[in-house]
Amino acid sequence: MINRLERKFGRYAIKGLIKYLMLLYGLGLVLYFLNPNFYNTWLALDVEKTFCHFQLWRLVTFLIQPIQQTEPGQVFFVLITMYFYYFVGNMLELKWGSFRFNLFYFSGVLFNIILCVLVYVFTLIVLGEGWSVSVGLEYINLAMLFAFAVEFGEVQVLLFFVIPLKVKYLAVFFGAMYGYRFITILVKFGWKYFLMAFIPFLIGILNFVIYFIATRKERAVRRRTIGDMRRRYAYMRSVERGEREGGVVNTAGNRKIITKHRCAVCGRTELDGDDLEFRFCSKCEGNYEYCMDHLYTHTHVVREKTGGNRPENAGDDKGL
Repeated sequence: MINRLERKFGRYAIKGLIKYLMLLYGLGLVLYFLNPNFYNTWLALDVEKTFCHFQLWRLVTFLIQPIQQTEPGQVFFVLITMYFYYFVGNMLELKWGSFRFNLFYFSGVLFNIILCVLVYVFTLIVLGEGWSVSVGLEYINLAMLFAFAVEFGEVQVLLFFVIPLKVKYLAVFFGAMYGYRFITILVKFGWKYFLMAFIPFLIGILNFVIYFIATRKERAVRRRTIGDMRRRYAYMRSVERGEREGGVVNTAGNRKIITKHRCAVCGRTELDGDDLEFRFCSKCEGNYEYCMDHLYTHTHVVREKTGGNRPENAGDDKGL
């Protein structure tokens, strides 16, 4: 289905979407420092003001919210966070293509709008007063981080600019943090409030849930393909180095060298002389290789009926 949509609407995708989003986040940060209440008053996603007072621009302008509303002294950390999300979005777009990344991000925006509407309708029916919950960018960026961890889990980032940490562990940390929050709500307030907290979270990252389920077969195939490529590469490298299964390991100093040939009688290998030649014996039962000095003089190895091997007097071996 996504392939059909991409063929039909792919030309309308915004290339480099994440850089425009970062510009919006930067604009939101500037507005916050100029007037901390401006975003919540005029730009935030307020369901009542959006649909009842026809302030429809809020469906878009809520994206201008800064990633983290903070004090002026912490601007540096906000900029680092913005750079991190720029890196995440750019990598996902390179991996998926512009159309699929656009689809993922804007579906997240849509699901968060639906979330706000559902919360408003639910509280209006149950409490008699609608609540407009401003979810902002929290769930959108969280879904993007989870998707990045699935695609590039082995990529390392520097936590606090010092500690190297793989992205998959960073995603696990955030997942555990939200899990702890929900468990705390369940223990303190019961199932009702737990569901009121967990369901909005699930809707907020629904684009990631859909992506994760829809691509599970594709990821399984990709893992098998990558595994096959790695094994094929290792095999080709082993062929180039003259390695093969069953080779002998000679130690040269502190370095191990896997040889290609070994005489089953004297134990010499190709490392013992450039003029040595090796052949397999057709009468020995098993893969027994001999140098030319012992090819015709060795004792044949014949498998006994009980499963063991016994030597047999050889004589000349003409049937090689």
